[in-house]
Amino acid sequence: MPTRLVVLISGNGSNLQAILDACASKELPASVVAVFSNNADAYGLVRAYEAGVKAIHFPKLESESRRDYDARLAEDILTYAPNYVVLAGWMRILTSAFLDHFPNHVVNLHPALPGMFPGMNAIERAFEAFKQNQISQTGVMVHLVPDETVDDGPVIASEIVSIQQNDTLESLEARIHKVEHVLLINALKTILTAKDTK
Repeated sequence: MPTRLVVLISGNGSNLQAILDACASKELPASVVAVFSNNADAYGLVRAYEAGVKAIHFPKLESESRRDYDARLAEDILTYAPNYVVLAGWMRILTSAFLDHFPNHVVNLHPALPGMFPGMNAIERAFEAFKQNQISQTGVMVHLVPDETVDDGPVIASEIVSIQQNDTLESLEARIHKVEHVLLINALKTILTAKDTK
Protein backbone atom coordinates (compact mmCIF):
# COMPACT_ATOMS: atom_id res chain seq x y z
CA MET A 1 0.00 0.00 0.00
CA PRO A 2 1.54 3.36 -1.01
CA THR A 3 2.82 5.61 1.74
CA ARG A 4 0.46 8.51 2.42
CA LEU A 5 2.04 11.97 2.39
CA VAL A 6 0.60 15.30 3.47
CA VAL A 7 2.64 18.22 2.15
CA LEU A 8 2.71 21.68 3.75
CA ILE A 9 3.64 24.66 1.57
CA SER A 10 3.57 28.45 1.71
CA GLY A 11 4.55 29.50 -1.80
CA ASN A 12 5.25 28.44 -5.37
CA GLY A 13 5.35 24.72 -4.64
CA SER A 14 8.11 23.63 -7.04
CA ASN A 15 9.27 21.02 -4.53
CA LEU A 16 5.68 19.86 -4.14
CA GLN A 17 5.62 19.46 -7.93
CA ALA A 18 8.74 17.29 -7.74
CA ILE A 19 6.97 15.06 -5.19
CA LEU A 20 3.77 14.89 -7.26
CA ASP A 21 5.75 13.98 -10.39
CA ALA A 22 7.78 11.32 -8.55
CA CYS A 23 4.58 9.77 -7.16
CA ALA A 24 2.90 9.83 -10.58
CA SER A 25 5.90 8.13 -12.25
CA LYS A 26 6.11 5.57 -9.41
CA GLU A 27 9.69 6.69 -8.71
CA LEU A 28 8.38 7.38 -5.21
CA PRO A 29 6.14 4.60 -3.82
CA ALA A 30 3.80 7.10 -2.21
CA SER A 31 0.79 9.28 -2.83
CA VAL A 32 0.13 12.86 -1.77
CA VAL A 33 -3.27 12.75 -0.08
CA ALA A 34 -3.53 16.45 0.80
CA VAL A 35 -1.67 19.74 0.48
CA PHE A 36 -2.07 22.46 3.10
CA SER A 37 -0.99 26.09 2.84
CA ASN A 38 -1.20 28.97 5.29
CA ASN A 39 -1.14 31.30 2.27
CA ALA A 40 -4.27 31.54 0.11
CA ASP A 41 -2.25 32.79 -2.88
CA ALA A 42 0.31 29.97 -2.82
CA TYR A 43 0.68 28.63 -6.36
CA GLY A 44 1.37 25.23 -4.82
CA LEU A 45 -2.36 24.97 -4.11
CA VAL A 46 -3.00 25.26 -7.86
CA ARG A 47 -0.40 22.54 -8.50
CA ALA A 48 -2.16 20.26 -6.02
CA TYR A 49 -5.60 20.94 -7.49
CA GLU A 50 -4.34 20.28 -11.03
CA ALA A 51 -2.88 16.97 -9.85
CA GLY A 52 -6.23 15.95 -8.38
CA VAL A 53 -4.99 16.31 -4.82
CA LYS A 54 -7.00 17.93 -2.05
CA ALA A 55 -5.72 21.52 -1.80
CA ILE A 56 -6.49 23.25 1.50
CA HIS A 57 -5.94 26.86 2.51
CA PHE A 58 -5.53 26.77 6.28
CA PRO A 59 -5.16 30.32 7.64
CA LYS A 60 -4.30 31.26 11.19
CA LEU A 61 -7.19 32.97 12.97
CA GLU A 62 -6.49 36.38 14.47
CA SER A 63 -7.56 35.18 17.90
CA GLU A 64 -5.36 32.07 17.76
CA SER A 65 -2.03 31.50 19.44
CA ARG A 66 0.68 29.65 17.51
CA ARG A 67 0.06 26.54 19.62
CA ASP A 68 -3.70 26.66 19.09
CA TYR A 69 -3.21 27.01 15.33
CA ASP A 70 -0.75 24.12 15.29
CA ALA A 71 -3.09 21.90 17.31
CA ARG A 72 -5.99 22.67 14.94
CA LEU A 73 -3.77 22.04 11.91
CA ALA A 74 -2.62 18.69 13.34
CA GLU A 75 -6.24 17.63 13.97
CA ASP A 76 -7.16 18.39 10.36
CA ILE A 77 -4.11 16.60 8.96
CA LEU A 78 -4.75 13.54 11.11
CA THR A 79 -8.03 13.00 9.27
CA TYR A 80 -5.92 12.15 6.17
CA ALA A 81 -4.00 9.46 8.10
CA PRO A 82 -0.58 10.41 6.70
CA ASN A 83 2.49 8.26 7.19
CA TYR A 84 4.65 11.36 6.84
CA VAL A 85 4.17 15.12 6.82
CA VAL A 86 6.55 16.88 4.41
CA LEU A 87 7.42 20.56 4.85
CA ALA A 88 8.26 21.73 1.34
CA GLY A 89 8.58 25.48 1.66
CA TRP A 90 6.37 25.79 4.76
CA MET A 91 7.26 29.16 6.27
CA ARG A 92 6.02 28.66 9.81
CA ILE A 93 7.91 27.14 12.76
CA LEU A 94 5.80 24.30 14.12
CA THR A 95 5.39 23.91 17.87
CA SER A 96 5.12 20.72 19.88
CA ALA A 97 1.32 21.13 19.69
CA PHE A 98 1.74 19.90 16.10
CA LEU A 99 4.93 17.84 16.22
CA ASP A 100 3.85 15.63 19.12
CA HIS A 101 1.13 14.16 16.88
CA PHE A 102 3.71 12.98 14.30
CA PRO A 103 6.85 11.94 16.21
CA ASN A 104 9.80 11.39 13.83
CA HIS A 105 7.41 11.61 10.89
CA VAL A 106 7.77 15.29 9.94
CA VAL A 107 10.33 15.87 7.17
CA ASN A 108 11.71 19.32 6.34
CA LEU A 109 13.64 20.65 3.35
CA HIS A 110 16.05 23.54 4.08
CA PRO A 111 18.23 25.36 1.52
CA ALA A 112 21.46 25.28 3.53
CA LEU A 113 23.92 22.75 4.89
CA PRO A 114 23.47 21.27 8.40
CA GLY A 115 24.24 23.87 11.06
CA MET A 116 24.35 26.72 8.54
CA PHE A 117 21.83 29.55 8.11
CA PRO A 118 18.82 28.19 9.99
CA GLY A 119 15.54 30.01 9.54
CA MET A 120 14.37 32.40 6.85
CA ASN A 121 16.26 33.73 3.83
CA ALA A 122 18.97 31.08 4.01
CA ILE A 123 20.01 31.47 0.36
CA GLU A 124 20.24 35.26 0.60
CA ARG A 125 22.28 35.01 3.82
CA ALA A 126 24.63 32.46 2.26
CA PHE A 127 25.15 34.68 -0.79
CA GLU A 128 25.95 37.66 1.43
CA ALA A 129 28.43 35.54 3.43
CA PHE A 130 30.06 34.50 0.13
CA LYS A 131 30.43 38.13 -0.92
CA GLN A 132 32.12 38.81 2.42
CA ASN A 133 34.58 35.93 1.68
CA GLN A 134 33.24 33.96 4.65
CA ILE A 135 32.11 30.86 2.72
CA SER A 136 32.71 29.32 -0.72
CA GLN A 137 29.77 26.92 -0.73
CA THR A 138 26.29 26.37 0.59
CA GLY A 139 23.86 23.52 0.02
CA VAL A 140 20.60 21.78 0.75
CA MET A 141 19.51 19.38 3.48
CA VAL A 142 16.51 17.23 4.27
CA HIS A 143 16.01 16.43 7.93
CA LEU A 144 13.50 15.17 10.46
CA VAL A 145 11.77 17.69 12.74
CA PRO A 146 11.62 16.17 16.23
CA ASP A 147 11.11 19.41 18.18
CA GLU A 148 10.83 23.18 17.92
CA THR A 149 14.49 23.89 17.18
CA VAL A 150 14.80 25.50 13.74
CA ASP A 151 16.36 23.48 10.89
CA ASP A 152 18.31 21.32 13.31
CA GLY A 153 16.85 17.79 13.34
CA PRO A 154 18.51 14.51 12.33
CA VAL A 155 19.81 14.85 8.76
CA ILE A 156 18.51 12.36 6.18
CA ALA A 157 20.41 13.78 3.20
CA SER A 158 22.48 16.83 2.29
CA GLU A 159 24.31 18.08 -0.76
CA ILE A 160 26.88 20.83 -1.25
CA VAL A 161 26.23 23.60 -3.79
CA SER A 162 29.33 25.60 -4.67
CA ILE A 163 28.97 29.36 -5.11
CA GLN A 164 30.63 30.62 -8.29
CA GLN A 165 32.36 33.97 -8.73
CA ASN A 166 29.93 34.99 -11.47
CA ASP A 167 26.84 33.92 -9.53
CA THR A 168 23.98 36.30 -8.93
CA LEU A 169 21.48 35.62 -6.18
CA GLU A 170 19.05 34.47 -8.89
CA SER A 171 21.49 32.01 -10.49
CA LEU A 172 22.43 30.59 -7.09
CA GLU A 173 18.75 30.22 -6.15
CA ALA A 174 18.05 28.42 -9.44
CA ARG A 175 20.88 25.93 -8.84
CA ILE A 176 19.83 25.33 -5.25
CA HIS A 177 16.22 24.71 -6.27
CA LYS A 178 17.39 22.20 -8.88
CA VAL A 179 19.30 20.31 -6.17
CA GLU A 180 16.34 20.54 -3.79
CA HIS A 181 14.01 18.76 -6.22
CA VAL A 182 16.34 15.77 -6.56
CA LEU A 183 17.56 15.61 -2.95
CA LEU A 184 14.05 15.74 -1.49
CA ILE A 185 12.87 12.81 -3.62
CA ASN A 186 16.00 10.78 -2.83
CA ALA A 187 15.61 11.49 0.89
CA LEU A 188 11.97 10.43 0.83
CA LYS A 189 12.96 7.22 -0.99
CA THR A 190 15.54 6.58 1.76
CA ILE A 191 12.89 7.06 4.44
CA LEU A 192 10.35 4.82 2.71
CA THR A 193 12.92 2.09 2.08
CA ALA A 194 13.87 2.14 5.75
CA LYS A 195 10.19 2.00 6.71
CA ASP A 196 9.61 -1.05 4.50
CA THR A 197 12.57 -2.95 5.96
CA LYS A 198 11.49 -2.46 9.57
